[in-house]
Amino acid sequence: MKALILAAGLGERMRPLTNTTPKPLLLAGGKPLIAWHIEKLAAMGVRDIVVNTSWLAERFPETLGDGAHWGVRLHYSYEGPTPLETGGGMWHARTLLGDAPFLAVNGDIWTDIDFAALPREPAGDAHLVLVDNPTHHPNGDFILRDDGHVHDHVEGSSSLAARLTFAGIGVYRASLFDDWRTTIGDEPGADETPPRFKLAPLLRNAMQAGRVSGCHHRGPWTDVGTPERLAQLDAALRATAT
Repeated sequence: MKALILAAGLGERMRPLTNTTPKPLLLAGGKPLIAWHIEKLAAMGVRDIVVNTSWLAERFPETLGDGAHWGVRLHYSYEGPTPLETGGGMWHARTLLGDAPFLAVNGDIWTDIDFAALPREPAGDAHLVLVDNPTHHPNGDFILRDDGHVHDHVEGSSSLAARLTFAGIGVYRASLFDDWRTTIGDEPGADETPPRFKLAPLLRNAMQAGRVSGCHHRGPWTDVGTPERLAQLDAALRATAT
């Protein structure tokens, strides 16, 4: 199994920290955020990891090298000065990822989830990790049904309490991108070369067909979206280490 770490964001909400350092390379608990992911992926036996890059792309190989430190091979998928969004980033990296199912994780989150506990192959097109809604995202994203299927909306239900937040972690099949142009339509960026588009419309389309499963991770998870949340995470990790 190969893995993709999404690390191409501009980190605009993290200024001035990200003026010279991409957000996934910011330190938390004494190591770059992305290093926590690399360690967990290496521990589960993943040997080829693709890192998509854009903002300050040169800093990634300068900091991480070729992955030999962790016993993995890092491959860099440069998207140009403008990130290609989540869907476009995955599509652009497909030649490095191959045709087999792959695990993808956002480079700007931290979690204690065991990646090895996720399925190596989703039952449908995707298997998503969902978490309890954080205070900065109280309405959540998707609904996890009792049968393990993930939906954007359940008919007859208007309760936001049933919704959970997408953790930025998933296992995907290449089939998720079949006929992606029809799903994306004429959204801005879709006709560029390489194309730029979000992943969410593809996921929602697959959900309607019953082809997205999921699980609820109830352990620690942090979306490092502000300098304050990074400082809180860093303090918590350092306290745990002492």
